[in-house]
Amino acid sequence: MYKPKKSRYWWVKYYVNGIARYESTGTEKETEARRFLKEREGRVVSGQPILPRVERIRYEEVAADLRLHYETTGARNIKEADTRLKPLARFFAGRRVASIGPADITAYSAKRQAENVSNGSINRELAVLGRMLRLAAENGKLIRLPEIRKLKENAPRQGFFERDQYESVRGLLPVDRQLAVAIEHEFGWRCQSEVLTLELRHIDLKAGTIRLDMGATKNDEGRVVYLPADLKRQVAAQIERVRALERETGRVIPYLFPHFSKGHRYQKGDRIRDFKKAWATACRRAGVAGRLRHDFRRTAVRNLVNAGVPERVAMKVTGHKTRSVFDRYHIVSPADLQEATRKLEAARSGATVQPTVIPLDSARKAAQ
Repeated sequence: MYKPKKSRYWWVKYYVNGIARYESTGTEKETEARRFLKEREGRVVSGQPILPRVERIRYEEVAADLRLHYETTGARNIKEADTRLKPLARFFAGRRVASIGPADITAYSAKRQAENVSNGSINRELAVLGRMLRLAAENGKLIRLPEIRKLKENAPRQGFFERDQYESVRGLLPVDRQLAVAIEHEFGWRCQSEVLTLELRHIDLKAGTIRLDMGATKNDEGRVVYLPADLKRQVAAQIERVRALERETGRVIPYLFPHFSKGHRYQKGDRIRDFKKAWATACRRAGVAGRLRHDFRRTAVRNLVNAGVPERVAMKVTGHKTRSVFDRYHIVSPADLQEATRKLEAARSGATVQPTVIPLDSARKAAQ
């Protein structure tokens, strides 16, 4: 092992079938250079192929490989992947991939925690890093995979909207926002990316359906749901309001949820992007300040399952692609526990409580 005069890196010399090989270790640290030499000598002894570039491959190369893999296979939404890759690049840029070990990964987690990032988000980023390193190993660009220890995550939110809470908040919203939260509550759809992006072409009143195009959802899969009678009437009324706005403005309005008045940053007919202030005000006035619209996803999952809808069908309605995520949302609420107690008391008294399976539309009417 030696360091040439014109090089800042250590070089090693080893023999393969009696022939001397000279190779740069790509490191200025003697301990790492000795480790490199031992790894080379070990591969020679065991008859494994020598991969001269492995110790020189940088983070940027394997990150580009992963991104290309996602783009080619469609295994992950590329925008979501880029979100996870950005903080990883800030920390690991310029690093030799072979030098990344458990201590470096722990240091990354500590840095992200210092930036007030949740353990759950950090774990999602570590999962991307793990996939990147596994792909590098599959491509012959990494010899040993470092152990990646995930962080303990907080328990998932357990917020639910019971029927009276939902009706109270909904009644304090403008009529078009009432329809938006009704769709969220019914099907567990995401407000900004799925409900408020709906266009009139997505509605088929004759068939009684609403659909989401492929690529328009978080998991890139399309979705079709059938409207209960009361929700169908609300959608039809909203379409009539949009048609009236078209006649008033003299322009084609493709959106189901346009602005009906001019604002500081939008014109009549522009699509509603969000209504956070109106939502927060309605929740405060209804006595449930701080509630999130995302709670409707948990609520919809619970309502569907409790109404007797098969779980695989419920997953299609809400757009949950994996069973693990669906199970995380199917959390037992206080009302569920009260119902369990009622059934236990009925069993002690000798009464027979039959499980009830009813259509979702009927279940909603019964809940009112």
